[in-house]
Amino acid sequence: MKGKILIVDDAAFMRMMIKDTLKNHGYENIIEAADGEIAVQTYKTEKPDLVIMDITMPNKNGLEALKEIRELDPNAVIVMCSAMGQESMVVEAIRNGAKDFIVKPFKADRILKTVQGIMS
Repeated sequence: MKGKILIVDDAAFMRMMIKDTLKNHGYENIIEAADGEIAVQTYKTEKPDLVIMDITMPNKNGLEALKEIRELDPNAVIVMCSAMGQESMVVEAIRNGAKDFIVKPFKADRILKTVQGIMS
């Protein structure tokens, strides 16, 4: 399937789980970043069609990276990931331009439904 997806999470196993889910359903062009700082730099160089980004990360959290990426590209499509109990952060992310959010722990079908809805 067409489209470049950037997965941003400080936990390597989370990135791998999302990547494996997407690859198993035909998404091939997947890149990764381990924190918000790297995510912003990667966005500049790679120009992905979709960013799936965790909120809680070291160096630069997902909300800060979201704001920076949206300043670089107001049309950036970003889906935030959050653990249960981070509702206020999710609301702030949506207010700052996030397209959608996925609650951790992830369910593969929820990731797929969100990505397919955006990428189709």
